[in-house]
Parts: sequence; structure tokens; C-alpha cells
Amino acid sequence: MANIINLDRVNKGYGAAGQLLTDVSIGLDDDARVGIVGLNGAGKSTLLRLLAKAEEPDSGRVTHRRDLRVATLPQTLDLAAEATVRDVVLGTGWLAQGMGAEHEWAGDAGVRAILDGLGMGHLGLETPVGPMSGGERRRVALAALLVRDSDLLILDEPTNHLDVAGVDWLARYLLTRRGALCVVTHDRWFLDAVCTATWEVVDEQVYAYEGGYAAWILSRAERQRVAAAVEARRQNLLRKEIAWLRRGPPARTSKPQFRIDAANALIADVPPVRDTVSLQRLAVTRLGKQVYDLENVTLTAGSKPILNGLTWQVGPGDRIAVLGANGAGKTTLLRLLAGLSTPSGGRLVTGSTVRAAFLSQELRELPGDLRLLEAVEEVAKRVRLGDRELSAGQLAEVFGFTDKRIWTPVSDLSGGERRRLQLLRLLATEPNVLLLDEPTNDLDTDTLAALEDLLDSWPGTMIVASHDRYLVERVTDTAYGMFGDGRLVHLPGGVDEYLTRAAARLAPGVRETQSQAEATPSATGLSAGEVRQARKDLARLERQLAKLEERILKINEALAEHGSDYSKIVELEAQLKAVQEERGQVEEAWLELAEQVPEN
Repeated sequence: MANIINLDRVNKGYGAAGQLLTDVSIGLDDDARVGIVGLNGAGKSTLLRLLAKAEEPDSGRVTHRRDLRVATLPQTLDLAAEATVRDVVLGTGWLAQGMGAEHEWAGDAGVRAILDGLGMGHLGLETPVGPMSGGERRRVALAALLVRDSDLLILDEPTNHLDVAGVDWLARYLLTRRGALCVVTHDRWFLDAVCTATWEVVDEQVYAYEGGYAAWILSRAERQRVAAAVEARRQNLLRKEIAWLRRGPPARTSKPQFRIDAANALIADVPPVRDTVSLQRLAVTRLGKQVYDLENVTLTAGSKPILNGLTWQVGPGDRIAVLGANGAGKTTLLRLLAGLSTPSGGRLVTGSTVRAAFLSQELRELPGDLRLLEAVEEVAKRVRLGDRELSAGQLAEVFGFTDKRIWTPVSDLSGGERRRLQLLRLLATEPNVLLLDEPTNDLDTDTLAALEDLLDSWPGTMIVASHDRYLVERVTDTAYGMFGDGRLVHLPGGVDEYLTRAAARLAPGVRETQSQAEATPSATGLSAGEVRQARKDLARLERQLAKLEERILKINEALAEHGSDYSKIVELEAQLKAVQEERGQVEEAWLELAEQVPEN
């Protein structure tokens, strides 16, 4: 393998922002797949511009292999308002150096396939880009890069504005693509799925690691442990993150393959990521038995139907992910639960003790005339989160705001910093129900880990609408899908089941089959009231199963602990057999009931 790009003792800085890169030397191979990570403002986008030769270093050299073709997706785009989708995707005017019109292999059908994968299949090639949103423009520009051959593809936040299915499609597409890839993204699942190397931009340096996000977290923590140069709070956060990576979902895309002994030593005394039973007990104490009951609810956004006759129950301590494409109605559903809108039909009953906090995607509610710490103290000077009590300043520190930064005027904060402040103020209200709409927008990986660490031990009900697969798998226990047909579908298989169902709906003839099925009367003969009651019973049985699974887990742990105590083992095995029999009975009841109840 040969390097296609070399950086030799490169220095780069900007006036007010200060020095970003100092004496950086690093090379990029011709088949490298590199993910670039680091805090907001560390210099990740600057590094991409240097690699593409879109900017020159203050000193040092950036050298390219002769005739290197570089395709770049920057954070900001300048597309002519009068240009059409065809002009952008098949034209060459806005592309980076060395890129010709090498798209003949694709043709209109190939272009449409890529647009469809990026969630833009509804567009015609003659659609003008002027009226499009910023996210739609980025996806059209990304399609323009993907239809061409290039030696190096440079992508700055390519997963922004993509839903879960779009991120999954892009990852699979890039895995089949030849050539080098360099990507900046805060989507940790995407980093693990696509990248074979990770560059961390920190303290004006660039550190290279083998592997994706999981391997980088392990290696970084080990480097910091050996060097003993990072404060205890940051180290503890990394150890918690490693514990998640080692104990997380079995579908994790890449597993750490090195330093296993060192990793095990690091996490030896780290508690489980989340004690679900204890948190649910606390949630019932804070919330009572009722949170949200929706009965035959119909909901619209303007003239667009969002929900059609939904019956759904949300209980204390439920941690729910809502998955769906852009425009499926996730935000509209959260606004309904937050009390910001009313159903068009049916009934929504909210528990009398519910104190809901709604994190919207907007930033308008922040007080621009206050300093950061003042903006937090305006809500609360001391905050209790689970078993922790923090001052406003300590809570700000958890979210990455240093002693100097907490005195910055809110109006001077960056987009990512304003998003962090929005989360701070939300948690400072000490809610018992969290409604989070795309909470990971504009947050770097360290801040995301800090947020997840707080949510792991947060005792309450949580409903999250997010395209961030990593966050969904870590902080929620159940998933529901919105597919634009007025239903809210339970997804026992989580994100993987959502992707399977979403792909099936794109297959020819699926819509016609679904329409015919919906027009056919239910074979069960249940009345609407009986269906509603049956669905409540299903939800109750699901919660009962979860509790039984937790009891089985605890008994197995006790068996391992008392391996040499024969009498205790006999007692525990009798308990285990009884609980397993009860689980079997509950599962059988659930299956019988599920056969009678149509899907939402």
C-alpha cells in the first residue's frame, strides 16, 4: 500500500479560534477508511480541508499523489438556486479538484437508486434545488459524489439529516466502494460499521488508532491510564463507556480485538450500565402507576394523518425509542405527549404526577442575554439526578463546559454548545418524564457519552425519537416504529427489525397488499373496546415478562456466587424453576392474546 496524501509537520490556526493543529505529520493509504473524531472546535473540519487542499497550512506541507481524484462533501454548500437535481448530481461545477463527469455508468436509473437510498427517491431529476431545505440539498450533493469514481472520498457529517434507514444504506454502500474514505461524524454506529482506522484530533495533535469507534475508545482509555495524565472525572466516564461497549448489544458491528486483558482490568469494578429493576421501582415512586394512556387517538399534522386510532400505554420507568423516516410524525407524537397539541380524535390521559420535559430540535428558547452559568441557575442552582446532587456549575462541567466557558454569553455559543445548554436547562427542571427529539444533534462523541451516562441512571419514563442507532441501543429498552401509515408498531427486534420492515415496504406490491389487508374486516371479531383492552393486557404481560427475566438473571448470579454452598444452591434452583415456569405461562398467554389483536 502507498500513501496518497502526506501531511508533514503541518501547523494551522485561525485568529480568534487560536491554534488548532501543531506539527502534525500523518499519512493516508490508498484503501484507508478513516473516521475522524474529537470535541467540537478541535479542528476536525480543518483537517479535512487540509487533506483536500481546500486550504493551505500556515507551515509544513500537504502532498498529494499525482492525478489524485478527491471528492469532498463540506459542511456548508453553495448550490445555485436555479440548478436542478440533474444539474447537481451529474454536473461538475461545484465538485472538488480532479473530478470529471464520470457518471455514465450510473445513468438515470443508477442516480435514482442512490437518491432513493438517501431518502430522496420522491424527487424528479428536474426538481430545482432552490426551494429545498438544507438537509435535502446535502443529500443531493452527497448523491453527486457517490455516482462518481474517486480515489479519496472526504465526507464532513454525512449522516446529518439521514434517518436510521438512510444511515444504514450509506454504510453498506460505502463498504462496497473502492478507494480511500475520510469521514467526520458523531454517529458512533456509523464509525464502527464503516471505518477500519480512527484519527482523534485533540490538543492540537492527531492520534491514529486501528479500528472503529469501539476500538478507539478502548485504546484511548488505555493510553490515558498508562500516561495518568487525564483528570479522574474524564477517566471514569471512559471506563463507563468501555463497560457499555463490552456488555452492550450483541449486534455491535466491531468488537475490540486487542488489549483484552487491559480492558478487563479497566472495567473490573464498573457497575452494570443500567439497573433496570431499581430504576423502575424509583420511577413508580416518582410517577405512580399512570403516565400516558392513549385510547383510539387520531392525530394529524395539518392535513397529513399521523396516527389513526392508536391505543397505547406508557408506564412508569418505560424507556422507549420511536423510529421512523423524516416526516413520519415522530416530532408530532412527542409534541402531543408534551401537551403542546391535542389529538384530532380519541383520548389522551396524562398521569396527575407527570412532569414532562420536552427537548425540541429548536434553540429559540435559550436566553441570549445571560451568561451560560446564569442560564442554568435561572432554572435551578442545585439539581438532583437519580442518586446524585449537583450544583449548576458541576452539571455544566459534566457537559464539557470548563470554568472559563461557563461565563461565556449564551449569544456567543456555537450550535453544539447551545444544544448542550438546552439539555442542561432541561435536566435542571428535575422532570420525571423526558421527551427527547433528536437529542444527539450537534453533540460530539464525548458529550454524547456524558449524556448517556446520565440517562443510564435517570429514574423516570423516557421517550426518544432519534436516528442515532448507538444512543437508541444504549439508553432505551423497547422500540416502536412509525412508517407513515397511521400506526405505531412495536418492534421487539429493535433497530434491525425496523430496517427489515422499512425495506419490505419499499418492495413492489407491498403498499397494495397492505391496503387490501386494512380494508378487510378483522377475523377475530373483537369490538373496538375489546381490542383496546387486549392491547393494554399485552403491555401488562410484556412488563411482567421483563420483570421475570430480571429475576432469572439475579438468581443465576446468586447461583454463581454460592457455588460451594450446596443447600443454598438447592434453594436457588427451586426458585429458578418456579420463575421459569411462570415465565412460560406468561409467554403462552402473551402469544394467545397477540394472535387475536391486530397490529397498530
